[in-house]
Formats: sequence, structure tokens, C-alpha cells
Amino acid sequence: MRNDVLVVEDDHRIALSMKLALEDEGYQVASVETAEDALDLFGSKTPDLVIVDLMLPGMDGFQLCRTLRNKSGVPIIIVTARSDSHDVVAGLEAGADDYVTKPFVVKELAARIRALLRRSQTTEDVAEVIKIGDIEIRVAEGVVTRAGEPVHLTRTEFRLLHELSQAPGHVFSREQLLERVWGYDYFGDGRLVDVHMRRLRTKVEPDPASPRYLVTMRGLGYKVASS
Repeated sequence: MRNDVLVVEDDHRIALSMKLALEDEGYQVASVETAEDALDLFGSKTPDLVIVDLMLPGMDGFQLCRTLRNKSGVPIIIVTARSDSHDVVAGLEAGADDYVTKPFVVKELAARIRALLRRSQTTEDVAEVIKIGDIEIRVAEGVVTRAGEPVHLTRTEFRLLHELSQAPGHVFSREQLLERVWGYDYFGDGRLVDVHMRRLRTKVEPDPASPRYLVTMRGLGYKVASS
């Protein structure tokens, strides 16, 4: 069964080359040029993964990411022309799971797609329940609650919380978390971990500015505070 990928790119040449290359990699690819068209298509059929160019006409890629994330946990990869600007962080804050920068190598993009799809389709086969203070993680169900109330996490946020919670008190470096959560060699780009950790804290911490559970170990990485 082939995975469905939706490409949202207003540059026809880039969209076509991406579509042909990903089809060669075995994906079923649909391509649209605007965020509005993407939302129309998304309403009729949910793809397995979405690739979003941030600089779109009309509704931009940031707003598209936020809109998609409000209605779905579908994996999102953003495409940006600048790797050192705030665009990457802003796109991740908007709900994207990963990013590539232009110009990109299709083989690299395909590898990141495979990693995200593999992680999103992996199901846990154990009825494990992990508790961290008033946070409860029901692993097999993919459910997180805080003080009995459900917490909506993306697949990436859930995997990040799950990885950290399996070894309370153990410090995970950014490189370890990139490998375990994203499943790919990200050349030491810790922004993915840092941004998703900030988003995760806003959802599970009573006071995200003074985290009780998800602790930063300066210069080392992150850990779940042991009880």
C-alpha cells in the first residue's frame, strides 16, 4: 500500500519535480498551489503526510500548519528558503514536525518522509501506563491526561514525552532524542528538539516558564524529573 503525500507548493517547477521524484520513491502524490486548495483537498481525503512551502500566496504556510494541526495529527514537513532565520522555528511552533531548506536533495526529503511515516504508523503493543506527577500516559492508546483531563499532543510530541518518561532522571541529549523520536540523522540540529519541548511544556506543565516535570539540563539536554 502506497502512502499518500500532499505537496503544497506555488512554484510549478518545484512542485512538479518534487511530485515526480517522490512518485519514483513509491509515494502517491497530490500537488496544490495554495493553502486554500490544500484545505479543500484535506477535507475530502486525509493524506498520510503534508509538505508545506511557507511562502504561499493568500494564506501562508504558517497559518496552514496551524489550521491543519488544529484538525489533525498528520505529519507535516515545512519547506523554507532560509535555514538560519526565525522561519524554521516559527514553522515548527505552528505545528510542523520537521523541515527542509531550499535547495534540497530529494533523497534527503524522502528519507525524512520515511522516518516520519514510520514513527507515525508505529503502534505500541503493550498496555503500558506511565505516570509523572498528575500526568498519565496510556501508551497503547496514545492518550495523555493531566489531572484527569485529556491533553492533545501531536504524534511527535507524544513520542518525545514517551521517550523521556521511560527513564525518569536520565538526561537525554538532543542528539539522542533526534535519533529516537525523529528516527533520522539530523546533523545535530537541536532546534527540532527545543521547539517541540517548548510546545510540549505548554500542554503538560502547570507553569511552562518554571517546568516541574520536563527539566532542562543546561549544556546536556533534557530529562523527566524523577519522583
